[in-house]
Order: sequence, then structure tokens, then C-alpha cells
Amino acid sequence: MPARRVARVLVDSPLPQLDRLFDYAVPLDLVERARAGVRVKAPLRSAGRTVEGWIVEVIDEEPSDRPLSDLEDVVSPIAVLPPSLYALARKVSDRAAGSVSGILKVAVPRRMVRAEKAHLAADAPPHPAVPAESIAWARTRLAAFPDAAQILHEHGRGALTAPPGVEAVGAVPDDTTGGYVGAWAQLLVAMAVDLLARGRSTVIVVPDHRDQDHVEKVLRARLPEGATVRLDARQSGPARYAAYLRVLAEAPCVVVGNRSAVYAPASDLGAVLVWDDGDPLLAEPLSPGVHARDAALVRQELEGCALVFAGHTRSTDVERLVSVGWIREIAPVRRVIPKTLLSATREGEGRGQRIPSAAFAAAREALEHGPVLVQVARPGYAPVLVCASCRHPARCEHCGGPLHAARHGAVPSCRWCGRSAPAWRCAQCEATSLRMASSGSERTADELGRAFPGVRVIVADGDHPVSEVDARPALVVATRGAEPIAAGGYRAVVLLDAERMLLAEELRIGESCLRWWSNAAALAAPGAPVHLVGVAGPAARAFATWNQPAYARSELAERTPLRMPPVVRVAALEGDRRAVTDALAVLQREVDGLGDGAVLGPVETQDGTVRALVRFDYARGTAVTQNLRSSVIAAALRSRRPAKGRPRSPGNTLRVRVDVPDLDL
Repeated sequence: MPARRVARVLVDSPLPQLDRLFDYAVPLDLVERARAGVRVKAPLRSAGRTVEGWIVEVIDEEPSDRPLSDLEDVVSPIAVLPPSLYALARKVSDRAAGSVSGILKVAVPRRMVRAEKAHLAADAPPHPAVPAESIAWARTRLAAFPDAAQILHEHGRGALTAPPGVEAVGAVPDDTTGGYVGAWAQLLVAMAVDLLARGRSTVIVVPDHRDQDHVEKVLRARLPEGATVRLDARQSGPARYAAYLRVLAEAPCVVVGNRSAVYAPASDLGAVLVWDDGDPLLAEPLSPGVHARDAALVRQELEGCALVFAGHTRSTDVERLVSVGWIREIAPVRRVIPKTLLSATREGEGRGQRIPSAAFAAAREALEHGPVLVQVARPGYAPVLVCASCRHPARCEHCGGPLHAARHGAVPSCRWCGRSAPAWRCAQCEATSLRMASSGSERTADELGRAFPGVRVIVADGDHPVSEVDARPALVVATRGAEPIAAGGYRAVVLLDAERMLLAEELRIGESCLRWWSNAAALAAPGAPVHLVGVAGPAARAFATWNQPAYARSELAERTPLRMPPVVRVAALEGDRRAVTDALAVLQREVDGLGDGAVLGPVETQDGTVRALVRFDYARGTAVTQNLRSSVIAAALRSRRPAKGRPRSPGNTLRVRVDVPDLDL
């Protein structure tokens, strides 16, 4: 008997018990089209239905009596799952105790027939020709960071503290003004241009669309059309699928996008560049919840490309890797730091004065020359209201949510349910008057407008997005992360509400605040003063000396005896009590060396389930994640097949997330 063709298929299913390869016989009419990487339809005999999946491997099997179901159909002739992407998804999902299909839902866009037909009808994209002036520009830029150039060419790993400042992009090919971008965007693009000139692709991963726009502006000015591929979740389905198909081509390119772009299967990958890895937007919320930083580390190890983490600050996660020698620190030839100052209320000034006299005077002087940035913690007018008598937080009578005021004199309303509270009464002291406990961006703008009559006041927050402001004098009041770029840089920066930001009960709040302040300070013009108002301590000192890596090292030193991340890894288990306790018992029985205090909990949550945390060393990561994955599968099977005489329990499931990004104190 002749050998039969067998396709090993990964089923696209969220069920953990189906996270493996299934063998299917390839019918004769599908032999030519059934190739590794293509989408197919295959039957599931146990469920009596057809599911989609990807062929991972095609083999010729010797004749045997092993019964195999036939593939039903080949959905698309394009191999959208290259072997390198499957290997990456497999290793990343194993590291996170998740499933490969969960990773591929993020990495591979949904099929769009029209975009696919256009791709098949078009010619293969040519290898882009990088202009000589762009190559010279890139290498001049990299001369200021010789360690970065060495890491790119030797396919190493590096951590780079990006220079502050904003720079003009220049004219883009359509003769329109490119505007201004952060100096960091110019540096990342210089790395990508240098690699593309050598025939290598680059993947640039940024947290949000604002950062992506900065990078794309520089790319348009430095590279020909077709050399840059945008790949992010904001695109329409057809546009994203078309971009993904372009990335699959053999011609090298520069891919820029948000967290999912880290999986882009670019040809001949030279480097993965991750900007601002401490930003929570780079943490994937969908199961299995792999952070872009971790996926980039795994990818560099598998594919042997270069890897650079860049930012104005350094996360403790990257600093840990620097301290153990896994990542090399990239130092500039010449260190550039902003003029940062710590401003406090002086003797004789009112304790309630929000802007100290030194910062106020700096803003007044700077407004004679250009725009001034004022960073605040919250949007809106009065984001927090309290009782005027007892200072108890004002709460909604219907749902218990916090009350806020949208503008001066407005009736208080609830942030949760939206109901207004015209006849509010304090539940503690029966008082009926309210006072504002904090000022949002709009109230701050009103106050500054009265303090600086005749000066433009611009509000930039989630409700009022502003990407750029011109060089004319203006007060720009922005919430953290929403600061627009100013032409030539801000002539002064005032950072308010710093003490309030540090009060958040989060493990990483110190490094988060340092990142918010540093990113805002980096928008200042050379020599412009940056005032951090009303705060002291390690984070403020690191900001004033512009030595953010030192703060990350001190944070690691404090967390080491407490065994808090990223010194150790943490897995969160959630589900019904039986599933969680069974999983913990199996874990402690089968994995050696977890130690006392490794398991915290379980404790009940608000939705009636229980939650437990498991702390474990990096060396035991494989053993722990494999064990937890087995418990997830066991719990899923129990929920589908309850014991005889017991009703089916839909809550008898287990959810596991490894490397929890938002571990609260």
C-alpha cells in the first residue's frame, strides 16, 4: 500500500483540552492545497461538528490500521502560519500556561476574502531601496549610541535610556510638513533604517497610537513607500489582514504597531524594538495574557535577532535582566538630561496653594517665549467630591459609586451609573453640602486661565485629544500620557498632583509615576525648567537627577526579601473553591522547591469565586506552568463530565494567569 498523506492540525478552539495537534488524513483532492500553515476545516468526532484550524505539519505515514478522519476543506491557499510563528506561539503559551490558539487569535488577523484576492492578484513586493541620505542619517544617529549599533549587528539584547527632547521630522514625500516627534522616535527609526539597508526586517512595538504616529512620521520621511507596514488593532479587518499578508512576503520591511505586532512574522528579522515596556498597554488583556516584553524575549531567543528595550525610564523587569547580565545596558556617548527641579511650598505661602511660587514664576517667564505644559492626574472638572463637613467621600445613593462634578455649578452625578444627585445627603453626618477634593484637567484650566489672563489655555485629555500644539504661547493642561508634542518643545513643564499619583495602592505605582513624569519632562525644550511639585522621596530624587535605572535597582532591592515581582514570577488562580484547592494541592505535591509562603490564599472574591497567588522562581517556571496547565485541563474536563448523580457545575472551572501585570498591594 502507498504511504498516506497526514496533516497535523492545530484546532482553533478556546478549550484547553484541545490545545494539541490532531492528525487528519488528507483526501486526494486536497493533496496539492494542504500545505503547512494554511487554514483548514476539520471534523471533531467527539463534538460532531466542523472547526477551523491551521495545518502545522504535513507528513507521509506508512500504511497502518490507525483510523483517521479526513480533512473537510482547505479554507485558504495562503500559508498564514509560518513555522517560526507557530514555534513562538507554542513557547510563549507554554510559558504562560495558556493555549496556542489564544496567542494566534492575537497574532493572526481574521481572513478577509477581498483582501486575500487582491494579494493573490498583485505582484510580490520588491526589496525596498533605502535612500543613501537615509542610511547616512541613520548611522550618524547611531554614532551617539555605539553600543546600540553593536547590539544590532551582533544580534544581542540591550536596554537603552532614550534621550529627551523633540525634533522636527522635516518634509515627507508628499511635500507636507512632518511636524515634530520625540527624539526617541528618531532613534528607533535610525535602527530600523540601518537594518533595512542590510536587508533585514525590524519590528517596532509601541504602547499606543500616539507613539505609533510619531514613529510612522519619521518612517515616511526616511523610507520609500511600501517599506513600512502598519499592523495594529485599530485598523479595519481588511486593512489589517492585507498588512499581515505583506509582512509574510520575502521582501524585508519595517513593521510598526501595538502589542500584537511583536508576533509579526517579518522576513529575515533583524531586530525587535520595544518602546516604553513599563506602559500597561503592552500587557495583553486577552488569555493567556502575555506581555509584549515577554513575547519579545522569547522571540529573540528563538530567532536569534537583536532585541532593544528603550524608554525614558526603565522598568524593574528590564533592570532585573540587566542585573543578571541577560541584557546589556546601552550607554550614550554624551548624556543629555532635562533641567529638573523639585518645587515645594515655601514658608509664607498657603498650604493649599497648588502651584508654588517658583513654578508659577517659571511658567510666567516661559509664556513669553512659547507654550508651557501642566500635567495633572485626572480629567474632568472635579473628579472627586467629598462632604464639606466630615470630608467623607460622596457616594451615589443608588449604586454606591463616586460622585463627581462635570463643570462649575453642575449637579453632582455618579461615575458608575450616571444618575444625578441633586438632593444628596451625607450618609455619615447628614450634611447636604459638597466640596471638591481634587481638581481635574478642566478645573485646572479654569484656574490657570484666571491666573494668566489673555493666555491661550488648551486642555488635552481623553475627552479632548490633542496631538500637537504650535510654538505660540499657551498653557497646555494635560492628563498623564495625553501630553501633546509642542513645536520646538515646551518652554517650561509643571508636574502637578504628584503626591496624589503616588498614593495609589499599586505595587508598581512608584515606577509608573516616574515614567509619567519622565515622559512629560522629555517634551521640554533644551534648557527649559521642569518643576515636580509637592513630592519628595526616592522616585522624586531619581527624577531630579535623571537616574531612573538607579530607582529601578532600589525597587528590586526592596522587593527581594519580600519575594515580590519581578524578583519572582506570580501566577493567579481563579475559579470555584474545589478547582483552585485541587490545583494548589497538585502543584505543591509535584513541584519541588516552592518553599514556605509560595501560596497566598485562596480568598473569596466579589463574584463568589476564590483566588490564590503562587510565587515561584524563574528556574521553576517550566515545571510550575506545565503543572498549572494540567490542572486547567483537568478542571475543564470535570466541568464537562460531572460525576454520576451530580449536576453539571458551570463554575467548576479554573482560570490561570501567569505574570500578573496589575498585582495590587
